[in-house]
Amino acid sequence: MSGHPGGPATAAPGTRTRPSRRLVRTVTVVASCLAVLAAAVVVGVRALGQEPTVTLLANWTGDDEKDFREAVLEPFERKYHIRVDYQGSNAESQVLGADVEAGTPPDVVVLTGPGELADYARQKHLLPLEDLVDPKDFGTSWAMPLADGHVYWFPLKADLKSIVWYPAGVGEEQRAQAARQPAEWCVGMGSGATSGWPGTDWIEDILLQRYGPKVYGDWARGRLPWRSQQVKAAWTAWRGLVGAGGDPALVRRALKTPYDAASQPVTARPRGCTLEHQASFIRGQRAWQQADGRYAPSAQLLAGTAANQAWEVSGDLVALLHATPAAEKLIRHLASADAQRAWSAKESGFSVHTDVRPAPGDAGPDWRRSLARTLRDARETHCFDASDAMPPAVRDAFAEATIEFLAHPDHLDTLLRSLDTLSGTQGLTWLPSVCDGAPDQPSGLSPAPMPG
Repeated sequence: MSGHPGGPATAAPGTRTRPSRRLVRTVTVVASCLAVLAAAVVVGVRALGQEPTVTLLANWTGDDEKDFREAVLEPFERKYHIRVDYQGSNAESQVLGADVEAGTPPDVVVLTGPGELADYARQKHLLPLEDLVDPKDFGTSWAMPLADGHVYWFPLKADLKSIVWYPAGVGEEQRAQAARQPAEWCVGMGSGATSGWPGTDWIEDILLQRYGPKVYGDWARGRLPWRSQQVKAAWTAWRGLVGAGGDPALVRRALKTPYDAASQPVTARPRGCTLEHQASFIRGQRAWQQADGRYAPSAQLLAGTAANQAWEVSGDLVALLHATPAAEKLIRHLASADAQRAWSAKESGFSVHTDVRPAPGDAGPDWRRSLARTLRDARETHCFDASDAMPPAVRDAFAEATIEFLAHPDHLDTLLRSLDTLSGTQGLTWLPSVCDGAPDQPSGLSPAPMPG
C-alpha cells in the first residue's frame, strides 16, 4: 500500500517522508501476526480436509523433478486449488509394489513399463481411463487397449531409443570406424535398483534392426524363445560390439559406470569414447551438450543390420489407482495438450499428443525437431521397449542377465535357458502388441504360452 488511507502525507518535492520507528514496529508486528494466522488457517483447512490433495508417484528427481513441478504441477495446483503430494524415486517400481502390498498406493502413478501396468490392471489395481482421456489423442500404440477393451494408461512423455549419439564434427566414415572398435563405445550399466537396463536396450535394438518388428514383437510378447537363433544372435552381436570376453578393462568400465556418466569421456582430451547407444533423453547430459551431440539411426552403426526397419521407443506412462475427484482432475490435466506442451518445452522429453506439434519456425535445435518428427511420424513403425513391455519378473531377470553376460559371456546358454523357464511361468501378463500396426493376438490380461 503506497499511502495512508486518508491520502498521502505532504512532503516537499524531491524529498521522502520517513515513517516513525513506532509505526515500523507496529506494521512489523501486525504483518507477523497475519502471517502466523494465514499459516494456521492453511494448516486448519488441510486438517479439516477442505483442501483436496492428490498423491503422485513418479521417477523424476533432481532437475527433472524441478522442471516437472514448475511446468506441470504448479499450474495445476493454482488452477484447481488442489495440492499434489509428489514423491519422486529412482526405484519407483519397488516403492509402488511395497505401497500396494501395504494397501497405501498413490492415487496416480507414472511408470515406464506397460508390462508392469498390465499386471496391475489384471490384479484390478488400475482403473480404466476412457471417461477421462481420449485415447485417440495418443494412438493405440501409446494408449493401448488391453484384452478387456479398456485403456489403463497414456504417455506423459516419450523418447526415441534406436539412435547412436556422437560429437559434432565426427563424420560418417569416422563413425563407421568407431563402431567397429569396442573402446569407442561409451557404455555404463549402472542404475541403482534397475542396473542392467542399458544392456537390454542394446539387445532389443539389435534384434529389431536385424529381424524386424514381427520377430521383435513375438519375442517381447513371450512367443519367441530366448534360445531362438535370432535372440541368441542379438546377444552375441552385442558381445562383439562392446568387447565382452575381450578387453577386461572395457568390461570393468562398463560394469562400474552409471549409465548417466557413460558419456563423460566424450569431452576428455584425448577423447575417451565417441559413440553412445542411448535414448534421446541422454542429450540433456552435460557431456553431450558440451560436445554438441548429434545422432544417427542405430541401424547405420550396429553391425549386420539393414536399412532402419523400425524405431524402439519408450514412454513415461500415467495410470490411475484411486478415482477421487482430485485424482481425476490431475489425470485430465496430465493428458491435456497444454500440460504436455509445457513439459515437452522443458526438453525433458517429447510429447506424442496429436495436438502438440512444433510450431512453424520453431527455433529449437535441429536434432530435437528431428527426434520429435520421428516419434510422431505415422508412416514409421514404433516398437515399445521390449523389456519394459515384459512382465516385471522377466524384465528384471533380463536386466540382471545382461550384467552377468558382460562379465561371463560363456554363460549365455545358461542365462537364456533360465529366461526361457521364467518366461514360461503360468500366470504372467503379456501385452497384446508392442509395435504400431501389429495388433497380433489379444493377450493383454492373460498368460501367453511359449512356443514348444
